[in-house]
Amino acid sequence: MSISQEKFKRMLKEKGLKVTNQRLLVLEVLACHKDKHMTVEDIYDLVKGDYPEIGLATIYRTVQLLLEMQLVDRINLDDGCVRYEIGEDISAGGKHHHHHLICRTCGKVQSFKDDWLEGLERHIEMEAGFHVLDHELKFYGQCRECLDKTEK
Repeated sequence: MSISQEKFKRMLKEKGLKVTNQRLLVLEVLACHKDKHMTVEDIYDLVKGDYPEIGLATIYRTVQLLLEMQLVDRINLDDGCVRYEIGEDISAGGKHHHHHLICRTCGKVQSFKDDWLEGLERHIEMEAGFHVLDHELKFYGQCRECLDKTEK
């Protein structure tokens, strides 16, 4: 997980917010599924296993709080759903640079961790005086499995 529960608890207390089991569990679910791009409903389905009384609205509010605290990232994969994944704490100087490979045939989404855009970010800062905090990049094409099927 990119943030410990203890640090998360401290951050909540510093903001004058309560530390609740629901908030901790939502963060834990996102951390345990960090390679997945989860909708609020996906998170809800996993959390309600431990907390059947939890409401979907609580998950929405918690995810929004995590987003405001820069602990999760919002992703739009052009499928009509807003998705979330555990991120880096950008306010602490971390950067969340990974990109997405989206198969136009089957819809599978893969994360691509290498980032070769840091040089471009430096160039933008020098030329335009604009400091890039983060970026998002999506590549569209065909995954290996779909390519193999079309070649047969």
